[in-house]
Amino acid sequence: MSHSDNVIDIHRPVEFSIDGRTFETTSRRQSAADLLRLVGRDPDDYELAELRVRRLRPVTYGRRETVHIRRGMCFFSISKQARSAR
Repeated sequence: MSHSDNVIDIHRPVEFSIDGRTFETTSRRQSAADLLRLVGRDPDDYELAELRVRRLRPVTYGRRETVHIRRGMCFFSISKQARSAR
């Protein structure tokens, strides 16, 4: 096995989804606000959340928080107005 077999190609696009829409990126570190803008959501009105296996509640990200995107991640947007109505 060569050294190149053990190295992850950081320039290879990874696929992920937000609100059921599939996206691909080579920029694996992005702010939550940038990801929300990608799906046409205003970061002032929405939060970004991630569904993870074996977690009862989604993981939420602050608008300035950096998200490390991995292949197959599932994100969704949550309206801040709906969340405050709870």
